Amino acid sequence: MTHQTQLRDRAAVLDGKDELAAKRQEFVLDDTVYLDGNSLGALPANVEARVADVITREWGKLRIRSWEESGWWTAPERIGDRLAPLLGAAPGQVVVADSTSVNVFKALVAAVRIARGEGGEGEGAERDEIVVDATTFPTDGYIAASAARLTGCRLIPSVPADVPGVLGPRTAAVLLNHADYRSGKLHDLPGLTAAVHAVGALVVWDLCHTAGALPIGLDEHGVDLAVGCTYKYLNGGPGSPAYLYVRKEHQPRFDSPLPGWNSHAEPFGMRADYAPADDAVRGRVGTPDILSLLAFDAALNVWEGVSTAAVRAKSLALTDFFLECVAAYVPEGRVESITPAAHAERGSQIALRCPDAAGVMKRLIERGVVGDYRAPDVLRFGFTPLYVSFADTERAARVLADTLADTLEELPESPPQGA
Repeated sequence: MTHQTQLRDRAAVLDGKDELAAKRQEFVLDDTVYLDGNSLGALPANVEARVADVITREWGKLRIRSWEESGWWTAPERIGDRLAPLLGAAPGQVVVADSTSVNVFKALVAAVRIARGEGGEGEGAERDEIVVDATTFPTDGYIAASAARLTGCRLIPSVPADVPGVLGPRTAAVLLNHADYRSGKLHDLPGLTAAVHAVGALVVWDLCHTAGALPIGLDEHGVDLAVGCTYKYLNGGPGSPAYLYVRKEHQPRFDSPLPGWNSHAEPFGMRADYAPADDAVRGRVGTPDILSLLAFDAALNVWEGVSTAAVRAKSLALTDFFLECVAAYVPEGRVESITPAAHAERGSQIALRCPDAAGVMKRLIERGVVGDYRAPDVLRFGFTPLYVSFADTERAARVLADTLADTLEELPESPPQGA
């Protein structure tokens, strides 16, 4: 029996035992192997009808009445409460609004202000340092630099593993990514959060590459603030609104650098002076993007009856199986995994170093295996447990091996890169 036959048979057995297998039917899929859910999740099948109803009935017929009658006005916090269990958060701490970038800015500046005690006793005024993940997605770094200028802080870049060594009494806030967007390396959220708290600072976690793929435990681990997008493993659609988590105990002191009428205690009072709302609503700014917001609301339906523990178990099984298939099919030395082998350090992505990554990924897409790449030499494959099967996983590795075996002298232009 060949490796190929053995692995195909294994895939069939694993799919037969998969407790999440039925969820695949709740997505709009075709005969391609879609391994780019770490950039843009697949479309949940119920979203189209929901958006059509929002457009034709709620907007088309009810029009402005829908702010109250259809619940548009309270949608950011209502949908935030629906999302909260996937983040390990109790109700009343999450709002879905704005972009990840905007929420990073709000959270980081607010974290510095809380750490300094601004608006309170004034303790912590000496805290004038912001630590930022040196390996972060570039936008987070840009925003951290801007937040440092705004608050008069010194910016200290550090790789996550080295963060405890740079913390001290001057640290105000720390911005970290839960998983590295290039390699899929998972960082130690509980341990790093505890290290930040040990010096009296606050931590902001960017969950873009983990929420919807594994348990987060925001409340359990005492995370102060967190942000993330909803269009990757959460399948909210292109550009769907991001979210902001503000721990309950910090909400009274959450001083947003972007105070807007939507976060006012009396939004329709139209007062000249700003008075923030009493809870996580103060994380809002302006009028929410209703069409995208309600599309995400519908997308959350696929999570009914699903535990994040089951999602994590399947994610690890899929990525383990992919690495096994790659090792069996791809000639030694042609690719190198830069994703940690240890489960505790692995997100839901496998990144393979390949010298001609851009051209290889273009060829893979043409052959029905969709992933993406990061310049100059990284192939990225995202495994979304709700709709990726073990048969998909085996096929992807097999097509990768066939592609690498071909002559690669004249490869097509580079495919687009996702977030």
